[in-house]
Amino acid sequence: MLDQADTDIQARADEAEALLRSPLLGLLHRAAEVHRAHHDPEDIQKASLLSIKTGGCPEDCAYCPQSAHHKEVGLQKEHFMNPQAVIEMAARAKSLGAQRFCMGAAWRKVRDGKEFDAVLEMVRGVRALDMEACVTLGMLQPHQAQALCEAGLTAYNHNLDTGPEFYADIIGTRTYQDRLETLNHVRAAGIEICCGGIIGMGESLRDRAEMLAVLASFDPQPESVPINALIPVKGTPLGHLKRVRPPEMLRMVAAARILMPRTRVRLSAGRDGFSVADQILCFMAGANSIFYGDVLLTAPNSGLSLDDALFETLAAIPA
Repeated sequence: MLDQADTDIQARADEAEALLRSPLLGLLHRAAEVHRAHHDPEDIQKASLLSIKTGGCPEDCAYCPQSAHHKEVGLQKEHFMNPQAVIEMAARAKSLGAQRFCMGAAWRKVRDGKEFDAVLEMVRGVRALDMEACVTLGMLQPHQAQALCEAGLTAYNHNLDTGPEFYADIIGTRTYQDRLETLNHVRAAGIEICCGGIIGMGESLRDRAEMLAVLASFDPQPESVPINALIPVKGTPLGHLKRVRPPEMLRMVAAARILMPRTRVRLSAGRDGFSVADQILCFMAGANSIFYGDVLLTAPNSGLSLDDALFETLAAIPA
């Protein structure tokens, strides 16, 4: 998928950084043209996200309240969910308008056994509802990726989080190469890749550019790229940081759209702090998916009533 030895990441990062630094109006115009050349601008996918196993994760990701390392967060751990309960929640999400159902478990890596078998049952159940199914479970082995593919999994989410140079400042329990290897297993199994990152963690503009450069260098490029804004959580190492300003997200969305023309760009965590106008500008710049619901794993989301109002604003006015 990505052969780093043969790819000039820094050259791509130069291009990405130039986009992120360019005048905003021109950047938005260029991104909008690229978006409309490859996508129906009215097609904004609604995805629903559910935590099927919450808390107690052995990873030390500095942004994550589910890490067992961040004991001051006080997150209530929840055991692995029953597959039938998950499928029923997927059906409810579909009735509310969701087209993709995403399931996340706070694991470092997938282990063979009853819980992984239950995940396969969940995937089959979601697909039987005629919904797209996505999971994020941590690191995968090739045979596990193949089993997920055979169960009908649409996409596997495994974010890079940030650029390779800044990565060690955020995560110490696994390497950037670990993430790339899992993504290679996913691609080799024939599953779509959902892979993006988070801004607002104290990274530089260059770090953001390098993350986009790595993503754009995948061959083929990811089918979807979620762009998240950090939601600072008290008790995590990043809990003191300020929220990302909407123009920063707007620049990331636009740059991602230009660098990855056919990818579905997902306006993800952190948009609960954005106005309707901010989000509409992101859609104009190339975002064409949101997570739809009141909660993102353990973090607050925009909320169903607010999102209904957002889509009502976007709709045509009846004659």
